[in-house]
Amino acid sequence: QNNAKVAVLGASGGIGQPLSLLLKNSPLVSKLSLYDIAHTPGVAADLSHIETKANVKGFLGAEQLQECLKGCNVVVIPAGVPRKPGMTRDDLFNTNASIVATLTTACAKHCPEAMICIISNPVNSTIPITSEVFKKHGVYNPKKIFGVTTLDIVRANTFVAELKGLDPAQVSVPVIGGHAGKTIIPLISQCTPKVDFPQDQLVKLTGRIQEAGTEVVQAKAGAGSATLSMAYAGARFVFSLLNAINGKEGVIECAFVRSDETESPYFSTPLLLGKNGIEKNLGIGKITPFEQKMVADAMSELKASIKKGEEFAKNFK
Repeated sequence: QNNAKVAVLGASGGIGQPLSLLLKNSPLVSKLSLYDIAHTPGVAADLSHIETKANVKGFLGAEQLQECLKGCNVVVIPAGVPRKPGMTRDDLFNTNASIVATLTTACAKHCPEAMICIISNPVNSTIPITSEVFKKHGVYNPKKIFGVTTLDIVRANTFVAELKGLDPAQVSVPVIGGHAGKTIIPLISQCTPKVDFPQDQLVKLTGRIQEAGTEVVQAKAGAGSATLSMAYAGARFVFSLLNAINGKEGVIECAFVRSDETESPYFSTPLLLGKNGIEKNLGIGKITPFEQKMVADAMSELKASIKKGEEFAKNFK
């Protein structure tokens, strides 16, 4: 049943190119549509020579977006501008909000049934924007709109594995909340295998997971933000979604979605994925007082970012 059509919107960018490469490399993808406002014919030509079955097509500019989206099962959106040193994800809002609203408007019109995976930051605001756009077009399905927070989970797994001398592939840390600074809440208490850290080390580890994006922004010294690890994480999420669509049981990923788990209208928790997107929200589960405090402390920032996205979408023409 591996005959999915996947579109990448923003396919020529720093995340878009390596993400497209990883998707082309997967037997789960049979058609790969690459869209951007520049360079997509070249990226598509390059990838089309790879000896895997996915058929690659490049689409350039707004007039080709409709054709790109037609018949898509999954749309991944890494389009937008990256952070520079000293910038927060929210500093990207003005540019990226318009880009996401424009692209998701096209999705609502041309592939309303597709799963929509948003990578463009600030995710805490771009997911509410996407939801409002789909509502405006009368095609909103909260089970199919995902803010990709997978990189937070990937980082948590890696950092825990490093500290404990484990194979990162065997480590699984749920990360809940949002996708910016203190809204990123790693649940180390729910890690499998079970791990223990003294409180001071736990605080430091949690802070590193929350600020890992900034670690990369600073290391790249003005040349962008996390692109390769983000492409890996984005691909991991898409593959999980495609496996679930194909009927695989027990596929669980965290993502930033419409939620009733907390007082925040959007919140990331582990989700059981199925043929139609979210099969079941698995919720927060049992957490420690340290983790409970992080959830409480994240609320005001989360709600403000969500409101900002919703307000933007209401005024977007």
